[in-house]
Parts: sequence; structure tokens; C-alpha cells
Amino acid sequence: MNIQMPPPSGGTGANRRAGRSGRAKGTPKGRQVDPVALAEVRALLGERERRRDLLIEHLHLIQDRYGYLSAAHLAALAQEMKLALVEVYEVATFYAHFDVVKEGETPPPAVTVRVCDSLSCAMAGAEELLHELTGKLGQEVRVVRAPCMGACDRAPVCAVGHVQVMKATPERVTAAVAHGTHAHVYPTPNDFEAYLQGVGYALLKACIAGSRTRDDIIKAVSDAGLRGLGGAGFPTGRKWTLVRAEPAPRLMAVNADEGEPGTFKDRHYLERDPHRFIEGMLIAAWVIETPDIYIYIRDEYPEVRLMLADELAKVERAGLVRHARIHLRRGAGAYICGEESAMIESIEGKRGLPRHRPPYVAQVGLFGRPTLEQNVETLFWVRDIVEKGAAWFTSHGRRERKGLRSFSVSGRVKKPGVVLAPAGVTVRELIEEYCGGMAEGHAFKGYLPGGASGGILPESMADLPLDFGTLEKYGCFVGSHAVVILSDRDDMKAVALNLVRFFEDESCGQCTPCRVGTEKAAKLMASGPWNEALLKELSDAMRDASICGLGQAAPNPLLSVLKYFPEELSKPLGQW
Repeated sequence: MNIQMPPPSGGTGANRRAGRSGRAKGTPKGRQVDPVALAEVRALLGERERRRDLLIEHLHLIQDRYGYLSAAHLAALAQEMKLALVEVYEVATFYAHFDVVKEGETPPPAVTVRVCDSLSCAMAGAEELLHELTGKLGQEVRVVRAPCMGACDRAPVCAVGHVQVMKATPERVTAAVAHGTHAHVYPTPNDFEAYLQGVGYALLKACIAGSRTRDDIIKAVSDAGLRGLGGAGFPTGRKWTLVRAEPAPRLMAVNADEGEPGTFKDRHYLERDPHRFIEGMLIAAWVIETPDIYIYIRDEYPEVRLMLADELAKVERAGLVRHARIHLRRGAGAYICGEESAMIESIEGKRGLPRHRPPYVAQVGLFGRPTLEQNVETLFWVRDIVEKGAAWFTSHGRRERKGLRSFSVSGRVKKPGVVLAPAGVTVRELIEEYCGGMAEGHAFKGYLPGGASGGILPESMADLPLDFGTLEKYGCFVGSHAVVILSDRDDMKAVALNLVRFFEDESCGQCTPCRVGTEKAAKLMASGPWNEALLKELSDAMRDASICGLGQAAPNPLLSVLKYFPEELSKPLGQW
């Protein structure tokens, strides 16, 4: 029987020889690597290792050199690092500071201006600035919204490329664009040489020489009541003890990725006295006996990062880090990486997705090893506490609280900035004693005690102690001690909407309650009269089912308005 078979679906002749995929016979599957792009990537990487955990560092090299990440460069990097292209692509598209350009797409302009639209900058006129810059800078400059840049005391803030323009005006930003600004090493007033003149590193040398014991150091920070000052407030001495009890090798990760709107105290200490932090870090590393320290710093702080690299090199040349290697890692614009497990994922070169717990980071952290994770300011206080004694630290305090606290204060005050005050201080005392009072023409109305996630309290509750454990029963918390002062000119619904939109933008998307919940909440809050019952039900779902603190705390601003500012609900949504 002679049966006629139909031709292959790919066609006949040349098409059939190419096969169904359209590939020429003998051509490998998948995206082909452009030899020119491969040569460019190899030139950028040079002698750098091609390890998986360096993926984000290598993406930065390409982004910095070409202004974007082309499909050809991503394919070339994947081949060079022996990774699947999908791994490289998913990481590159996760972070806000990477611009992925697919085949056929137009690359972004050479200059990008990011305008911070988070709360303190919004209160200072960010929306008007954004509108003016969009029309003023022309088509050759990309103007985009951006989340908090850690300079809330000098709002509004813009970033031209990666260089920040403080107290930005259209004229100042235009001048910065025309000048072609580039990040330079921050001129810290306390460099390595200056720090040594103040008997710097004497304590570290004593530790390494055996004059101090590890138990002595742990006892000092424990007696002082030093806590994690990045937000969680976990006792430092206890954390060190727990990590030391885990099997070696143990690792250390330093969180310098403060992205909470209203927070800039870590930046303040890094700029003004970096070696007091570095010495505290090296002492902590000595205590837990780690061979490696990873410092994860915000990409929004390029000048500080360059300065840290220079100063760390000086410390290494002086032979002060023989007990540990220091790795400086650069973030890429993701607030979620301030969460300790998400930060660890990012250090490993992955998307910053929070991990499920248990196990906890102290047990299974960086590269699967027990990891001590610490905030910059916590380490900053180690030297002073040990040298001056726990009694010196605990001698400060009000209302039965002990210790010192650094507050990032912004908003409607005459003198915003970092305030060092005794634990237990109230927001009214911060305003009157440390910040010169309210700004002219503004009457105190409310405040954020702990940044975007810490809730909002009214003026009538301005005499509560601002410390760990004092605000939780009111539905708020002090967190990273980021205090934003609000006045009678601020609409509380607009304040809450600004904060919820921040969480919507910064959600990593891993869990549905947070990803969908923040988006739905923002729409409900912006679309008209607030449906209180629906917003509360949505908030309960987010708090109960979100994986990490972002989704769990995201409803706090709107719940605070419902609870403490009910008179605002009947008014139209305000604007700045």
C-alpha cells in the first residue's frame, strides 16, 4: 500500500532543513551568544572570579559601563559564569537599579534622574519637582520616581545617575545634569589616620593579643543592654552567644541597607566616623570567630561605599584584619533586602526573597552557615561600651529606660537630622529640645515613631517613651527610630496612602497577601471614601499570612488613620 505522508509542519526545502524551530541545521539550541558582547563582558570582568554569589556585582559592572543591561550582555554573562540565562535574567529584573533592554527595545537615555517621592520628600514638594523636571530636562534625560534615598533630613532629594542632589530644585538638578556629575569618595572627617590618633583600634588589638576575652566582650554589651538597632531590637550579647554556639565555620553579615522611609542614621555614622563602626565590626567578628565578613550597603550611598572601600583597604594594609576577610557588597535598589534573610539571598547573588523560618539566620544563614547579622549602628557602639563600661551607657535614659538612641528626625521641624538622645525620650522632647521646635507656620499634629512601617500616632500621644516595647499596645513600634513629624498642613489619608504605595512598590512579590494586598489597599485608599470594614479585613489577611515583616507591617499606616484620625475620613483626599 502506498501511503502519501504530509510534509513536515516546518515546510519544505530550506525551511524543512531548518527544522520546526527555524534554526539552521547544526545550530545549538537556545539564545546564541554574540561574540562581541562576550568579549566586552570578559573585558569588564577581567581577573574577577566568576562565582555565583558575584552575579549582582558583575551586573553592576555592565550597568555602570553601558547604562543598561542588553539581552546580548546578559546572555554573554550567563555563559561566562556558567549559569542558565533565566537565572541571570530573573536577578537582573528583580532590582530597580538595573535596566534590562530586550532585543528590539530602545535603551534608556544616558542620564536618569530619580526623584524621591517617599513621605518626607513628598511633604517637601517632590510631586511639583517631578512635574517640573519632566518638562524641563527634555527627551535626553529620563525622569522617574524613586523610593526613599536615605537623606530625608535634606528633602526633597534627587539622584542624577547615582549622585544625590539635596534640597533639590529644578535649577540645581538641571545644573547637575549639565555638569555630568559622578560619585566620588565621601570626604569623611575621621579617616584611618585621624581615627588612630584618637587611640583607634587599641581595643581590637587588645582582643587579638589576648588581653581581652570573648566572654568579657559579650558581658560588656549584655550589661549595657545593647540591642539590634536596625529595627528588631534583639539583645546583641545574646545573639553573639547563640551564633558562637553553632558549629564552625560561622559567617557575619552587616546590614547597611537602611531603606525604611525616614531612616538615615546609619549613613550619618558611616560618613562621620566609619572606623568606629569598622572596629566594632571586627571585634564582633573576633568574638564569634568568623573567617568572613560581608558588608551589604545601599546602592543609593555610592560615595559612602567608595569611601568604605578605601578605608577598609587601609585597615587591611595595617594588618588589623588577619582574623577575617572583608567582602563589600553593593545593593541594587530593593527595600526588601533590609530584611535579614532577603539580604543574605542578595549577597549570594540571588533575588532578595525573604526565607521561611525556621531555620533562623543564626543557624542556617549565608551560604548555609550559621550567620551573625548586625546593623551598622549596633556595631558602632561596641567600642565605646567596652572601653567606657556598661555603666556609662546605662547612665543615660529617661522614664526607667536605659541607654542612648539615635533618632532620624525629618518632616515639619526646624532642624531635622540625626538626634542622639537618651532612651525613653518622647517625641515632644525631641521636637522641643533637639530639633528647634516645629517649622514656622506648622502646628504639631501627628508623627511616625518608627518609619513607614511603625504606624502613625496623634499629637495627643506625644508623651509616650520612644523605645522598644512601649508602643506595641497602641498598634505601633519604634523600629529603626525613624521619626517623621506631621503638621496641621498634612492630610493623614494622603500620608497613609504614600506609605502604602511605598510598600506596594517594594513588595518582593513572593507571597500573595503582600503582593496583592498592598496593591488592593492602595487602590481602595485612593478611589474615594474609605471602606473601613473592607480595609480592616484586607489588613488582617496581610498581617496574618505574609511571609515577612513588609507585608505584616504594611497595613499599619492605614489602620493608624482609622484608629487615631477618624475625623479625617470624611474629608477629600489631600495633596502636597
